[in-house]
Amino acid sequence: MNKDYALVNGKKLRYGFTTGSAATAAAKSAAEFLINGNYSENVEIILPNNNKLLIETNVLEKTNNYSICSIIKDAGDDPDITNGIEIFAKVKKIEENQIKITGGIGVGKVTKKGLAIEIGDWAINPVPRQMIKANLWEYIKDKNFGLEVEISVPNGEEIAKRTLNEKLGVIGGISILGTTGIVKPMSEEAFKKSLDVELEVLLAEIGKKEVIFSFGNYGKKYAIEKLGINEKEILITSNFIGYMLESAANKGVQSIKIIGNIGKVIKVAGGIFHTHNRVADGRLEILASNALLCGESRENLIKIMNSNTTEEAINYIENRDVFKLLSNKVKEKCESYIKRCGKEIKVEVLIFSNEIGELGRSDGFYE
Repeated sequence: MNKDYALVNGKKLRYGFTTGSAATAAAKSAAEFLINGNYSENVEIILPNNNKLLIETNVLEKTNNYSICSIIKDAGDDPDITNGIEIFAKVKKIEENQIKITGGIGVGKVTKKGLAIEIGDWAINPVPRQMIKANLWEYIKDKNFGLEVEISVPNGEEIAKRTLNEKLGVIGGISILGTTGIVKPMSEEAFKKSLDVELEVLLAEIGKKEVIFSFGNYGKKYAIEKLGINEKEILITSNFIGYMLESAANKGVQSIKIIGNIGKVIKVAGGIFHTHNRVADGRLEILASNALLCGESRENLIKIMNSNTTEEAINYIENRDVFKLLSNKVKEKCESYIKRCGKEIKVEVLIFSNEIGELGRSDGFYE
């Protein structure tokens, strides 16, 4: 892999790559060997942001009709449970001029609503699917055949037992994930300090004391594509929204707009300022209690509490005023949190869903 590092307080923290990038690299290496007969110890893939990533690869088997390659997943200096696992891709020719993606042993199947993949399909998320198709299209674009890609992880079922997959409804293995293709090192203190530096750079570059916070790439993408916000004004806080509110206050920020996916931002409505699921949850309880305040029926409240994810639960809410209520609660919680630090910042909030789009916003969001 490319040796990219984040430098934090003089310490180098090495970046890694996602299971989605590993699956893509294995598939591309297998396709190259199958169609062109070329084997290389490294394969270069194109990431969603069009950057390139070089990954070490293993070619294990080849016949006239298929090739199998594998990648050792490298999480860099991130304490990732999937670090070091071997991800396989079996690529074979098919008659239709398309790229078909399936799962094999150790890749989970989706059994509940609310995830990015339909029930019954393999737990290979949309971005990894897009990456595989984008990187393999060159091999079939002018051909009269297509490719079927089967992704497998021999010890994936065992690894999945140490994750939340079963609770979320992913059964039989791990999920193939990733939105950027890259894993940033997640040592918590190092990550926070790197966010401090990032905020300082952002404020210096934009020349004003107003920033946009999002919890992850989904929020950033929504802010850019749906709201037309300049990418330079957006900072991804990850799970550390409380820490970054304090950091912003200490740096003299006067206004913050939080653009959050319902699954993350709803935790803040309940006073949770570290949003990692290992620290705290209560998403469905927070959603149900606020829906009750807006007069939601008992039947719908039960459906909300029995939901697999918040993306599923929001479908059972008939009174959409609950999302305005939640947005204003997040605003109030954040402003109160900052006041306890002896500072004041105006906070506004917009909540969205990946499936529906905007759900609600605080009263002053567009002022």
